[in-house]
Amino acid sequence: MIFASTYKCLKNQKFEQGDFSIIPIRFEDRLNIMKWRNEQMYHLRQKKVLTTKDQDLYFKKIISTLFDQENPDQILFSFLDKEKCIGYGGLVKIDWVNRNAEISFIIDTDLEEKYFSSHWSVFLKLIQDVAFRDLNLHKIYTYAYDLRSTLFDVLSESGFEKDAILKEHAHYESRFIDVHIDYKINDHIKFIDAKSDDLNITFKWANDPKIRMYAINKSSITEEEHKAWFLNKISSQTCYFFIIEYKSDKIGSFRLDLKEDGVAWISYLLDPSYHGLGLGRKILEKGIEKAEGYPKIQILKAHVFIDNQVSKYLFSDIGFLIESEEENLLTFKKLIQ
Repeated sequence: MIFASTYKCLKNQKFEQGDFSIIPIRFEDRLNIMKWRNEQMYHLRQKKVLTTKDQDLYFKKIISTLFDQENPDQILFSFLDKEKCIGYGGLVKIDWVNRNAEISFIIDTDLEEKYFSSHWSVFLKLIQDVAFRDLNLHKIYTYAYDLRSTLFDVLSESGFEKDAILKEHAHYESRFIDVHIDYKINDHIKFIDAKSDDLNITFKWANDPKIRMYAINKSSITEEEHKAWFLNKISSQTCYFFIIEYKSDKIGSFRLDLKEDGVAWISYLLDPSYHGLGLGRKILEKGIEKAEGYPKIQILKAHVFIDNQVSKYLFSDIGFLIESEEENLLTFKKLIQ
């Protein structure tokens, strides 16, 4: 049987981070998935051992119908390391009216003990791209038996919060165990590739007195100077330039300038009318996630003025270290690969 290669409900069909990616679930991976599910029934809501006949029927009758639906109740992916399938998962129990979905994930049993945490972390980043950036869902959540503490550790590190603990909610090996529900809300922040149409708004931001206050070059910029600089940046192979959207409004920009030896310098700004809303931290965290998706970038650096107390605290709090201090300028550094 040949599967459709695309989901009608998705704008993008492949989501990547380094060597890892998720793509619409492949028919060829069905028997490996069956094997892993049968081996890991202890943490799944699966009640019986699956047979090849069961799996073939499920893929042909259920999975094959999902691709052409406008609003499928689940969207499943093969999780690849390069081109090898090492797991699968996706969004299930999708509620299109209330815009929420449960996350499902399982990896090759042979990788479970040593690599579960790292693979789970990567998958969470990729599935958030699907849920929040592509589908614009409001909330995603997990429903998990209290059997693997590492699962919850990674959820916390990935920004998920505890929604509820259902006490003694599931029967497991002659005893009752808790079920944890963890969630994450879409903050509606999107990173969009900067285009020539963004010339005017970036010029407005660049000359705003509150923004220039913490710019390296504090002189005002002419429109022609900005145009030449901006068009050069968005066409450069060593610059990743994004416009930040918040609830469909353009509110700032984020830039990664790639230098020698895998170093990328961070530059970002936020429209002053959006200051004080806690968006700076979210933008920086999302920018770091972006950087982690580029194999060429191993180190992030940023300049921060010593008297910019907010930025100093922010960079320090999310794991940057002070590399050097020169006059009134600090250089922050963070390893990401």
